[in-house]
Amino acid sequence: MLGDRELVGLAGLAVLFLMLVLRMPVGIAMILVGIGGNYALELAAPFLRFGPWIAQFKTLTWSVMSSYELSVVPLFILMGYLASEANLARDLFQGAAAALGRFRGGLAIAAIGACAGFGAVCGSSLATAATMGRVALPELKRLNYAPRLATGVLAAGGTLGILIPPSVALIIYAIITEASIIEMFQAAVIPGAIAILFFILAVAIQVRLDPSLAPALLPMEREDKRRAYLRLILVLAIFGVVILGLGFGLFTPTPAAAVGAFVILVYGIGLRLVTGEGLGPSSIAEAFRQTAVTSGMIYLILLGAEVLKSFFGRSGLPAALAAWASGSGLDPWTVLILMLLILIVLGCFMESLAMILVVMPFLWPVLADLNGGDFASAGSSAFGLTTADLKIWFGILALIVVELGLITPPVGLNVFIISSLDRTIPMAETFRGVLPFVAVELIRIALILAVPSLALFLPAMLAR
Repeated sequence: MLGDRELVGLAGLAVLFLMLVLRMPVGIAMILVGIGGNYALELAAPFLRFGPWIAQFKTLTWSVMSSYELSVVPLFILMGYLASEANLARDLFQGAAAALGRFRGGLAIAAIGACAGFGAVCGSSLATAATMGRVALPELKRLNYAPRLATGVLAAGGTLGILIPPSVALIIYAIITEASIIEMFQAAVIPGAIAILFFILAVAIQVRLDPSLAPALLPMEREDKRRAYLRLILVLAIFGVVILGLGFGLFTPTPAAAVGAFVILVYGIGLRLVTGEGLGPSSIAEAFRQTAVTSGMIYLILLGAEVLKSFFGRSGLPAALAAWASGSGLDPWTVLILMLLILIVLGCFMESLAMILVVMPFLWPVLADLNGGDFASAGSSAFGLTTADLKIWFGILALIVVELGLITPPVGLNVFIISSLDRTIPMAETFRGVLPFVAVELIRIALILAVPSLALFLPAMLAR
């Protein structure tokens, strides 16, 4: 039975979700619930004094804002905005279209590849969907791709931004659970590649069954094709510097983000000098402005998460949930699948970063306790994994189901973003278009659940 403290924590959680449903800014909602909840705790349990806790607030604010681990976040965000302003998304799409346009449905497959490439730099599913939608949707419509395929492939392709490293969501998950950021990036590579492969197969199967969904080929002049290939090679080289440097341990995340932002900046300025396109003073200033706005929002959310974590920790609610799960008699695999279902449902309504910050402090302690505690070995744990491996595997699974929530009917946020770019296409068509991708995502989740080594192989190999 829950005591007074735990009931206060549960009430605080309910109030938080109500605020989020009412579209209150996430960081502000977290801070208000954290402060109000800590005040209510003193009324429920007088030994939990509010005064000494609130006196530490300024110290907490400083420790969050000055964290070196978090310095990687604005740098990766700057990479994404510089890439967007330098039209790297367009270059990726046109290069992939030049290579694949001769196949039926090739432009839709090119959109998937471009989403994966841009998502690797941008790190945000919503931003990837919005950017690639603006670049690719007009071209797909011009070439008479069926509306449901054109919008469905872009909404689904946008989800690749949350998992393809380097990803801000992966970084935040690693910080919350005290996992290695590098290992999380490495673990995401194979599941991310599987996602790209499955999405391509989903397009290929659809156009094979119904050829009317896509034209047979995309004619392109030789000179246009040569130019598209050249820019694609340059963009892939830029991405390779960051991704391969991280994967093989040449950089830690913060220097890698700094190198990536610098290389994109140099490339964009050089392109401007040679062709008149690329990065000029106004576009560079806009990239820095958007980086400041987005980073400020994320840091406010991170501060709110720390305040909220303090409140829930003092309420004892996470510990009570872990104790309940351990004593409920439910199979650990059942609990894990229930957690993933909860994340899918929440992913339909909440932005992925906010959801990870709100939900993970509850889910991870419960799962770790079910597995056998912080020092569980592979031979004695419920999932046959050490706690460190479980942390990585669960993180990858969690982000995949968050991806799925972004395109799951009837509320997937990516679907709303793509639909907002072209009001002439009914939203119902876009939801029809994402259903094949939802199906292959469910297959991918089942595959990684059944074979954890798909996520754990690369970190283990590179650690040798």
